Amino acid sequence: MPKNPDPREVGPKPPFAEQQQSHPGTVKRMNPPADHGESSYVGTGKLLGQVAIVTGADSGIGRAVAIAFAREGADLVLSYLPEEEADALEVSIVIHEMGRKVIQLPGDIGLPEYAKSLVAAAMEEFGHLDILVNNAGFQMTHNKIEEIPVEEFEHTFRTNVFGTFFLTQAALPEMKPGSSIINTTSIQAFEPGEQLVAYAATKAAIANMTKSLAKLAGEQGIRVNAVAPGPVWTPLIPSTMPTEKVKSFGENTLFKRPAQPIEIANVFVFLASPEASYVSGEIYGATGGRTPL
Repeated sequence: MPKNPDPREVGPKPPFAEQQQSHPGTVKRMNPPADHGESSYVGTGKLLGQVAIVTGADSGIGRAVAIAFAREGADLVLSYLPEEEADALEVSIVIHEMGRKVIQLPGDIGLPEYAKSLVAAAMEEFGHLDILVNNAGFQMTHNKIEEIPVEEFEHTFRTNVFGTFFLTQAALPEMKPGSSIINTTSIQAFEPGEQLVAYAATKAAIANMTKSLAKLAGEQGIRVNAVAPGPVWTPLIPSTMPTEKVKSFGENTLFKRPAQPIEIANVFVFLASPEASYVSGEIYGATGGRTPL
């Protein structure tokens, strides 16, 4: 990639091929393939010797963040759903090939016991926890509010909001000054779409929670920030959106394309690194120019 690439040409543009997947989807069936940084990301040792937990680490933003963190010198605990094992194994292999250590621990992030097990695994294997990335998320599109099942509404909040709370609650007592927590919110928190009522509300809650947690964790010398992506080319798109939406996904940005996951991971690396030592309580937008946050 050139040093200063034209942002309009960094990744594929719609129209994309017609495609649908069953939820939660897999990177193997995405057309075009997504760039998670396996060969494109070059590390410079920003996170050398640190330990990170990354949720939703099998695909999309979480996969790219885990790979970028490893290239920057971090060891990883990967969280994902049991049905995402094949994709998570690919991430683990890439991390091992870099010479970093990695723990795979599948489970349901909406359960507090699982959140505690992720922190316990990090402390038992590595003896410390420096970075927490609350990235796991669930979404589903609906044209009418009456189409949203109560169980799905609850599941969206349990995964996105409760999961962020449970894992942060478990991790904070083990984190030392200088540590960092990074949450994934969304442009949907600030510009909610009518087809994503539940998802947008959870992302607004995460943005709000980030501000509160930054004040609490700041007393321990721990920074808390969030990243608010716009459209990103991940398996969530073909597995939760109508075919027509998938074909045109990302064309409503200034660059007329969705972000590639590794482009978003770059922001996470900055927020986790010493370069962001004076940054806390912030929401970093990466929306392709759609909305100032």
